[in-house]
Amino acid sequence: MTDTAGPAADASEAGTSTSTGTDIDPDAAAVGAAADGPPRITPTTRVLLHDLAVRRDRDEWIVGRMATRTFVALPAAGARAVELLGAGLSVGRTEESLRAETGEEFDIADFVGDLAALGFVARIGDHAVPDAEPPRASLPWLRPRHVRLALHPVLPLLVGALLAAAVVVLVRRPDLLPGYRDLLWSRHGSVVLLSGAAAGWTLLLAHELAHLVTARAAGVPGKMRLGTRLQFLVMQTDISGIELAPRRHRLTAYLAGIALNLSVASSLVLALAPTEPGTTAHRLLAAALLLALLPLPFQCMVFTRTDLYFVLQDLTGCRDLYGDGLAYARYRARRSVRTVRTARRGVRAGDRDDDPSARLPAHERRAVRLYSVVLVVGTAACLTFMAAVTLPVDIALLVRAVRGLGPGHGLAGNADAVTVLVVLGGVNVLWLVTWWRNRRSRRSAGAT
Repeated sequence: MTDTAGPAADASEAGTSTSTGTDIDPDAAAVGAAADGPPRITPTTRVLLHDLAVRRDRDEWIVGRMATRTFVALPAAGARAVELLGAGLSVGRTEESLRAETGEEFDIADFVGDLAALGFVARIGDHAVPDAEPPRASLPWLRPRHVRLALHPVLPLLVGALLAAAVVVLVRRPDLLPGYRDLLWSRHGSVVLLSGAAAGWTLLLAHELAHLVTARAAGVPGKMRLGTRLQFLVMQTDISGIELAPRRHRLTAYLAGIALNLSVASSLVLALAPTEPGTTAHRLLAAALLLALLPLPFQCMVFTRTDLYFVLQDLTGCRDLYGDGLAYARYRARRSVRTVRTARRGVRAGDRDDDPSARLPAHERRAVRLYSVVLVVGTAACLTFMAAVTLPVDIALLVRAVRGLGPGHGLAGNADAVTVLVVLGGVNVLWLVTWWRNRRSRRSAGAT
């Protein structure tokens, strides 16, 4: 799954409003501080900006630094200010130019401070601005020229042709559609678990590599890492810099993993057709086909920020659909609780909490409010299923595996029990470790 942006942040006082993948503190006193204190920004101050990329998005402009995968949404005046400062104009001259062009006043000194907080400024006057170490990328040796074919417009047509061929075969041979029994291709449970885990993680790695390779073809560094989405352990690829790429490249990067799964599944259907049912080859191919298809329904769970979530966010023009949707759901929950409490007391509820979606543009506000419903319902359904089905089954299997250990159960029984403990127990332990690590990282980032 892709991972492209963090929480939204409010912006500078230079007549702009921003939505960004990093938090901005507009009141930070030490923005761009040198070793001996922050440099004073005067009308004659000139700044040196890092290499920034700019693209237009509806009524705003996305400005970002690819090296740090940080980007910010600015109105036209903010993008123009960046352009003028990058051309070498002083703070005062930039203010004068903007006043002449728009008839409005702008505080460019504060704006420069916000740009420095984002890591966009290399030097303020004679003072170098300390620069944070850029995040490490996975496969740093992979260059855009190595994988440029990943963005070739013919590639989606080839995937579509392969998928169409598989659909034709399935229409003629519906018996090839896999079922859950196809996963039980061996009478040894340990063999089924180990082979399924190996094939599943291999497909998962290939899925994430598809995101990484496609983003790298667009010149975007990316990093793969483990993460959690509700009760699910997932592998995710941070390709936040793709926000600066054209829409076709963005959508291709978001959908690359799904296209990989569909391509593998289609190839397996074509390979499965000539095999004889009941043979080992047929059973193995059918099991592999089901494993390739299983992740696809999960992609529809957009409330967990899957690949399709980022497609939805891009098409709706929202900056942070999940963050804004979560904030609106919490607002509605608090408002409902207050309404119930005040109704019991026989008094009218007051508006002590502002609607966080009210500050959004109309098209974003509608999308955010609708998404908040999907977010709440989907999350509740997932957690309910975990409590009612997944958790009891896991506990039962683990307890059975522990009881299956010992000299009285034979070599095969002990092997099966150890396999269940290692595979199932290992996944749950890995989920807990990943969840705790990411939670601690978010707390550390928040404190910073």
